[in-house]
Amino acid sequence: MNMYIGNLAYNVTEEDLTEAFSEFGTVESVNIIKDRFSGQSKGFGFVDMPDNSEADKAIKALNGTDFKGRDIKVNQANQKPRGKKTNRRPRY
Repeated sequence: MNMYIGNLAYNVTEEDLTEAFSEFGTVESVNIIKDRFSGQSKGFGFVDMPDNSEADKAIKALNGTDFKGRDIKVNQANQKPRGKKTNRRPRY
């Protein structure tokens, strides 16, 4: 299950999230979203855990808890299919 992690402190690393979520099971991947120009965290990221029951335990245990000075939000990520980006305005 892919989970959205919001309200992260800007100094939280992917290793910090891996450590926190691995207490509940296997962590497949961690991705903190960063600004493409400055490289600074945008304050949210994603954690993927292959076992849904382990992910549910992590969500229930960590959602709303203090993590490095901020109350994080943890929930199941919206799974939107990523297709080809299209230009929104028609070209004439």
